[in-house]
Amino acid sequence: MVADVSAARRAYAEDLARRGPITHTPALTAAFATVPRERFLGAGPWRIIAPRRAGNEVFTTPDADPAQLYRDVLVTIDAARGINNGQPSLWARAFDRLGLRPGARVLHVAAGTGYYSAILAETVGPTGRVVAVEYEADLAERARANLEPWPQVAVVHGDGRTHDPGFDVDCIAVCAGSTHPAPLWLDRLADGGVLVMPLTGRYGWGFMLRVERRGGTFAASSVSGVGIYPCAGGRDSAAEGKLQMALDGLTGNTPPITALHRGAPDTSGHPRIWYAGPGFWLEETT
Repeated sequence: MVADVSAARRAYAEDLARRGPITHTPALTAAFATVPRERFLGAGPWRIIAPRRAGNEVFTTPDADPAQLYRDVLVTIDAARGINNGQPSLWARAFDRLGLRPGARVLHVAAGTGYYSAILAETVGPTGRVVAVEYEADLAERARANLEPWPQVAVVHGDGRTHDPGFDVDCIAVCAGSTHPAPLWLDRLADGGVLVMPLTGRYGWGFMLRVERRGGTFAASSVSGVGIYPCAGGRDSAAEGKLQMALDGLTGNTPPITALHRGAPDTSGHPRIWYAGPGFWLEETT
C-alpha cells in the first residue's frame, strides 16, 4: 500500500501542477508530492466534497485507503462547523504566486490542521520559517502535533489578523475570507514580499487578491475566483455590502485592479476606485 500511496501522491502533484497551474515555483509541486495529506485529516473513511460546475458532489469514501485523498477535492475536517481541508488546485495556484523560495519567512493565517502549512514548509525548506496561526484551539492543537516533522513551523493558537510574528515576512498566505486585509499584514510585509488572501463578499464568494509590496507602494492583482470559510475578525458588515455590489458588477470572476492603497481614497483626484474597504482601497486598471 505504501508504494501505491506514494504513486498516487506523485500523480496528484503532477495533476495539481497542470490544474493550478504551478508555473513559478517547481518546489511547490515537489511539496505536494511529498507531504502525506492523510496525516492531517484524521482516520478514514473521509467525507469528500468534489467541486463540480453544476454544484458539489458530497460522498464518503468506501474505506480508509489514503490513496483516495489524492484528488483535487475538499476533505471535511468538521462538518458541523463547515470546516474543510480546502481544494488543492486553488492553493497550488495561490501559493505559486507567493514568490516562495528556500529560506523565505512565511505567515500562514487560518492554518487548520496544518496540511497547507506543511506544503509551505516543504517549499521554503529547512532554512525557511513558517508561522502558522489558527483561531480554533482544537485545530491548532492538532496542527501542532501534525507538524512535528517540520521544525521550521511554529504553530500559534490565536487571531491571525492580530498575531505579530515579531519580524517582517516575505510571504503571507491567508486561508479564510475577509472583506479587508489586516493592517498588520501590510505592516509586516517585507519589501518585495507578497500577500495572497481571499477577499469575499456577503455569500462567502469573491476572489483571491495578490498584493506585492514595492517600497512604499503595493501592486495588486486578482489570481482567481474563490469561495471560502470566513476569517474570524475579518468581516465588516458595511464593507461586505459594498464589496458584494462590486463583485456583482463583474463580467468575470476576477476584478480589473492594479494597486492597493492604504487609508481612504482622495476623491478630489478622481481616482479609479474599484472598491474601498476599511483602511484601504483598490485601484481599478485604466
